[in-house]
Amino acid sequence: MDYFEKFTTKLVQEIGSKDGAISPIIANSASFGYGNSQNGEDIFAGVSTKFMYARSGNPTATKLETILSHIDNGEGALATASGMAAITAATMSLLKSGDEVISIGGLFGGTYSFFSETLARFGIKTHFFDVDDFEDIENSINDNTKIIFLESVGNPNMRLPDFGKISDIANRNNIALIVDNTLTPLSITPLNLGADIVVYSTTKIVTGNASALGGAVIFRSLHDNSDKFLTNRYKELDPFIKKSFKNALIINAKKRAMRDFGLASNAFTSYLTLLGLETLPLRVQRVVKSVEKIVYELDKAGFKINHPSLINHPQHKRYKEQFQNGCGMLFTIDFGSKQRAFEVLDKLKLIFITANVGDSRTLALHMDSTIYSDFTQKEKKFLGITPGLVRVSVGLENPDDIIKDFLQASNV
Repeated sequence: MDYFEKFTTKLVQEIGSKDGAISPIIANSASFGYGNSQNGEDIFAGVSTKFMYARSGNPTATKLETILSHIDNGEGALATASGMAAITAATMSLLKSGDEVISIGGLFGGTYSFFSETLARFGIKTHFFDVDDFEDIENSINDNTKIIFLESVGNPNMRLPDFGKISDIANRNNIALIVDNTLTPLSITPLNLGADIVVYSTTKIVTGNASALGGAVIFRSLHDNSDKFLTNRYKELDPFIKKSFKNALIINAKKRAMRDFGLASNAFTSYLTLLGLETLPLRVQRVVKSVEKIVYELDKAGFKINHPSLINHPQHKRYKEQFQNGCGMLFTIDFGSKQRAFEVLDKLKLIFITANVGDSRTLALHMDSTIYSDFTQKEKKFLGITPGLVRVSVGLENPDDIIKDFLQASNV
């Protein structure tokens, strides 16, 4: 059986209901009745699974959370208002002033700003490293290190992490490993590779049609008395560990992030995300095949392409060994200058110019003049942003049509 085929039956069956409304119910209520006073006490104590208030979750979001958790072999999940809300929930539920974060590889601009600027204002320091700086990564760990964070694929620098080596560093040093898996849902299962928490911007390919801004956080369960979260490094988790051992990470995030920061997804967003999720395996399978064909043909035509499937990419071997199911929908083209990049982008007939990725349509954007326009030259160099860099997110169109469009726009 094809790898993605195992998800096709599972998702449509879990999302649809055989009794009553087949499509998921939208629970469009800001508050929920508790029935009696004892139920109210149990809900606020965290010992009841009934709903407290929509700021902490709702029934439609719970359905989405359950399915996303099953996909990633997690203990549970939280649906959030955006991808950045997911990163906020995952990190701020564990961090306090004086703590430190290790961030590895290329980062989406908003994520880099969150670590370098926003967390810094709260007294939290972040160390940034390339994906293969293993010795420097390990040497930077100290008593204040709480999180190692990485993207499954660098966005937009297309660098691939070695999950085995990085998870080994995290687990040997009892550090929480958080993986942003936005570009590679289904293709990569980070919890199976040693991660503790997985985050998504479900706005991207999970929903897949630009209709809903959302995110999600997936948590593993606590294992046994040797679990890293039982160490003194994470002593703030003790109240939640005593209350519910396996679910401690989820309850902690609900109380200390979702409730206090107001990060929850609304019911309609969760509903739209569920509709997109039904076809995710079909779309991912098509996109990863299309990407490989498009980058091969454009590279052969003389475009300066960055994608790990190409034999000249520095991590091509890692791509073949660890990313057998693809690394998402992105690739980049370096046109050498902003002027040339604008010229080609404006001649393209099929491509949508926008900051989103993972859409059903093929999208493109000049990086230096948009998302990274206010970054320093040093930051741009680290993140792989050059004056002529264009990020392309491949959609569901015929890949031959996309190839022809780039060729005509570039007069190749």
